[in-house]
Amino acid sequence: MKHQLDKTDVTILEHLQKEGRTQRNKLAERVNLSVPSVSERMRKLEERNLIEGYYAVLNAKEFDYDITAFIFVEVDGSQNYQPFVEKVIDIPEVLECHSITGDGSHILKIRTRNTESFEKLLSHIQSWDGVSKTKSNIVLSSFKETRELPVDETK
Repeated sequence: MKHQLDKTDVTILEHLQKEGRTQRNKLAERVNLSVPSVSERMRKLEERNLIEGYYAVLNAKEFDYDITAFIFVEVDGSQNYQPFVEKVIDIPEVLECHSITGDGSHILKIRTRNTESFEKLLSHIQSWDGVSKTKSNIVLSSFKETRELPVDETK
């Protein structure tokens, strides 16, 4: 790990990952520090880029996004790499885009409202210059989705 963390930093990070809306006074109580001390530690963790942001996790089903899928995409030629990434970034249904090894060059995690909108999105991606192949897997059910990382104290 690049950064040194003490036990208090680890506790703050673990707690914020579970409950990002925690009031600072409750967090201060949990780590036995004053609110200004906790605020200062959080500011320093943010400055060190250990905390990227605070987000609400929305329930996709409640917003009628019933389809979750992973699309493996094969992009031919390095000249098509950056334009592909730029296009993907502009599509709100694409939640994640990763450059990968193995089958394909990228994997996308997407959410759409139904199979019709999924088919339309897939067709749109397949029409892009350099996209030579796609392979899709639709998720039937999910048992774990998290952004929480295990955080260890460093000496």
